[in-house]
Amino acid sequence: MFIDNFQEYISVEKRFSKNTVISYLQDLNQFFKFLSSEYNVSNNTEINFHLVRHWITRLLENGLEASSVNRKISTLKTYFRFLEREGYVKENPMFKIISPKAKKRLPIFLEEEKINNLLDDIKFESGFKGQRDKLIIELFYLTGMRLSELINIKIKDLNFNNFEVKVIGKRKKERIIPLSDKIIKSIKMIIDNKNPEDYLFTNTKGDKLYNKMVYRVVIKYIGKVSSMKKKSPHILRHTFATHMLNNGADINAIKELLGHSNLSATQVYTHNTIEKLKKIYHQSHPRA
Repeated sequence: MFIDNFQEYISVEKRFSKNTVISYLQDLNQFFKFLSSEYNVSNNTEINFHLVRHWITRLLENGLEASSVNRKISTLKTYFRFLEREGYVKENPMFKIISPKAKKRLPIFLEEEKINNLLDDIKFESGFKGQRDKLIIELFYLTGMRLSELINIKIKDLNFNNFEVKVIGKRKKERIIPLSDKIIKSIKMIIDNKNPEDYLFTNTKGDKLYNKMVYRVVIKYIGKVSSMKKKSPHILRHTFATHMLNNGADINAIKELLGHSNLSATQVYTHNTIEKLKKIYHQSHPRA
């Protein structure tokens, strides 16, 4: 099935992140298991449009959301483009595949009052762990960076003189994010307290934090100010972008800060602003 070749292609040439590579391989394994069990198909050249469409239909019938199905379709499109380019297949079965229409969901975010309550009033643990956890929340909200970007910050990536940090985003693209004076002081406090040699965020033993540990921190503290069901680091990224936009920031500047490759990914946040304007309109206009 040329899985090893494909894995090298998306890891090295396409520069996909480790988590994305894992997701793509899981999608392919699921697809191949379906083909093997349902049609006894085990060769790429036997795969056609109808088999792919049947798999997509099965996923939707099993209750998988259209957005998740579309991600799996994206995996197959990337895989078969690779096979076609390398000459492993003559026809691409994905050519006529149409992605199911997914419901548009507005980004979920914390209101300014709640994020201010979290950062100003909520008591964090004492000592290194509390300082670190608060800095995690602050960095997510004040920079809009992704989880993978935060946990991979190294001491050498910080420029205290210029008040900025270099992060490695999707496809290993580097970008510079400005930091506030307050954040710089918090970072220096962590460094003075724990003296990390490589990564900024570590556990009490000095080992680099992993995704689930940061998730637990974010879920714990968002839960202290909000009853929202979905709590994640990405909520703070959404909150950063929404608050920036609501307070007059240029959308192109927000795009650069978030590390989006195109403006359409950033424009989703304008919907939240429109909803806010509608609410103000209906509350304030005498005949609305």
